[in-house]
Amino acid sequence: MTPTLDVPTAPLPPLDAPTLDDRITGSLLGAAVGDALGGPVEGYTPEQILERHGGRVTGVVGPWNGGDWRTARPIAPYHKGDGHVTDDTLMTHALIRVYEKVRGHLDAYAVADHLVPELMGSPVWIPELEAEALPLQRVFLAEKWIVARLHYGHVDPREAGTGNIVNCGAAMYMAPVGLVNAAHPAAAYAEAVDLAGAHQSSYGREAAGVFAAAVAAACAPGATPESVVGAALALAKDGTRAAIEAVTEVAARHTDFESALAPLRRAVAPFDSVGPDYRSPSLGARRPSRLHAIEELPIALGMLLVGGGDFRRTVLGAVNYGRDCDSIATMAGAIVGALHGEAAVPADWAEQVAEASRLDLRAPAAALAAVAREVFAHDTALRRTHESAFATLTGTDR
Repeated sequence: MTPTLDVPTAPLPPLDAPTLDDRITGSLLGAAVGDALGGPVEGYTPEQILERHGGRVTGVVGPWNGGDWRTARPIAPYHKGDGHVTDDTLMTHALIRVYEKVRGHLDAYAVADHLVPELMGSPVWIPELEAEALPLQRVFLAEKWIVARLHYGHVDPREAGTGNIVNCGAAMYMAPVGLVNAAHPAAAYAEAVDLAGAHQSSYGREAAGVFAAAVAAACAPGATPESVVGAALALAKDGTRAAIEAVTEVAARHTDFESALAPLRRAVAPFDSVGPDYRSPSLGARRPSRLHAIEELPIALGMLLVGGGDFRRTVLGAVNYGRDCDSIATMAGAIVGALHGEAAVPADWAEQVAEASRLDLRAPAAALAAVAREVFAHDTALRRTHESAFATLTGTDR
């Protein structure tokens, strides 16, 4: 199956279809659980994961290096594993707090005015550090770039992402943009591309827009994995679109992630600038290009098809893929949670991750749902004002 450019017409939803609040909760829970499951095996190959764990990862596991996690390179000093979320979830929650303050659509200036102060001045519990600290002390260089460029460099927020490494840093926390624009992929894409301009450029920025669009598409009543992929392809540009098309075409031939692991990697490899050794990137890695794509989003969409939208199959496929699997599983979990609501996310996993990470994973969802309603009401009022003005201009109000 090759997804077409047109967004498929979704079937009528069942009477017990998830509500907006349920989808938002499911998406954010799903993203956090995927993040926590993928964290301890991030950076490794499927073969290394198989050897280390004596089989595939099927749930929450401990650190790769056991009790030596504090000093073992290259992970030290982060306690990845045991249900701890990573920077993907920390950044997602930080963006939700920005939405709570703005209570409207976000753009690159919101990053400068609100997200940067969140990273620099609002301590939170950092599960991987097992301490309360500033988010800035946990995020990696691609995210520290935001602070350096906007706070210290006073760069125009719309251009601040230019020059940063091109990776999944901007895309990994864009689920809230899709949820605020639930069932409106084009609006989610436009908002995320604008917002992400303060963080990244090129295909990293493009992936942020397409991931937000995929989450928004997953919220539509009657949405399916195929309709989500169709919405992503309808909006994606350049190498990002080509990579999604190549990966999802292969994914449609598989229903078991084990058989799909190697074929999906082969499908995305021509578009991935990092190269075969994730920990030793190629010379051209993460540089701007219209031909390349981040690996994470196409693989997340591929696993969505392989898993048929089932949370366990989809997210465990993403986790056992290895490489940047915490971000792949974050994206996959966010999309499946938006498709099916909170019930899709295994309750034992969600409880284990919340307890281990010492985070309330439901409160951000409730806050974002309230903002989404306010934004929709405001957008509706603006649209009606525009409709009235246009009717007067064209004489159709008579």
